[in-house]
Amino acid sequence: MGMSDQFKDKAQELKEQAEKAMGGAKDKAQERGQQARERGQQAREQGQERGQQAREQAEDRGRQARDDADERFSR
Repeated sequence: MGMSDQFKDKAQELKEQAEKAMGGAKDKAQERGQQARERGQQAREQGQERGQQAREQAEDRGRQARDDADERFSR
């Protein structure tokens, strides 16, 4: 095996290692992206739930205030 062949073999080996490393990094990046999307979805859902709870509480307070006012004026 000549020196030229050794360089070619080493170059091929390094190329394969680089491709493998890049593929692993890409997989990790995709996984982190998916996790970020899932966290965003969870935050959105929690925000919607909190908003709904706040609306319901406001409606309850409004009803209670209206009932209290009706009771005071009906006396």
